[in-house]
Amino acid sequence: MKQYISLFLALLACIWVAGAQRVGATPEYVKAITSQWQGERLADGRPKVSDLVLERLKSATLEQIWGYMYHRGYRNQVAKDWIILKPGETMTGRVLTTQFMPSRPDLDSIVKAQGKAEGRSQHGGINIWPIDILTKGDVYVADGYGKVKDGTLIGSSLGNAVYGRTGKGVIFYGSVRDMQELKDTEGFNAWIKGHHPSYIKDMTPTSINMPIRIDEVTVFPGDVVFANEYGVAFIPAHMVQALVSASELTALRDEFERHLLQQGKYPSGEIHGDWSDTIKNEYRAWFARYPGELTVTKEDIEAYLSRMEQE
Repeated sequence: MKQYISLFLALLACIWVAGAQRVGATPEYVKAITSQWQGERLADGRPKVSDLVLERLKSATLEQIWGYMYHRGYRNQVAKDWIILKPGETMTGRVLTTQFMPSRPDLDSIVKAQGKAEGRSQHGGINIWPIDILTKGDVYVADGYGKVKDGTLIGSSLGNAVYGRTGKGVIFYGSVRDMQELKDTEGFNAWIKGHHPSYIKDMTPTSINMPIRIDEVTVFPGDVVFANEYGVAFIPAHMVQALVSASELTALRDEFERHLLQQGKYPSGEIHGDWSDTIKNEYRAWFARYPGELTVTKEDIEAYLSRMEQE
């Protein structure tokens, strides 16, 4: 086994030195692995799912999200059993990934040299490299291989730096320090595997904006994360709009049916069952007056009503 590990590290070193492997992925690489996304992109190549979609996603449930992805072949996208800094809140955002590995001198020297060649900061610890490139709406997602003691990827200072850049928080398959101070940071939240008063030690960030593993989930840069007290889901960017629309259509129908039931205009069976043309027209008019901002369009409503007729 040691021979295989040594061979792997030797090959990894050769790749890095040859310049074929970077610490941070190029925009071209990110675009290639997220090629099913057809919309706007960030400067680093990640899909830029709209802020409106991210906000509307908060109204979904973990079960809705899991079911939508499961039936489309994405069966390993939910991670459970987290310590949550502020339970009861829901966080959504665009994923920026980082992979940490246990340090060793030869690996560290290679990473530091490559990081310098990529123009990354040479001041402070190299664990700040992912934080330096975060943007608004990002969620910093890191695989710290479950390390707790000496595995604290951020403390209160870096946590505030994360929040200042993103307006969001973090998801770490690892740990943090300064839990009390982080909890006092308004707007910041964290899903972690543990916390400890120690400082980060003997950990090296080997890749940024490349696929990583979080528990049983493969996470891509530019995925959209949905995190609440029931679990964390990582959604491929190209699926999010349709997922949110499907969730909204269900929620809108439920809201409209409650509206009709309160009016007492129709028997309950007509409201909960197949809608008559009269009820469908009322639904169209009700949707046209809907006061909130939605991702669902008039065309989506018509398609939904047409599917009702075919079922």
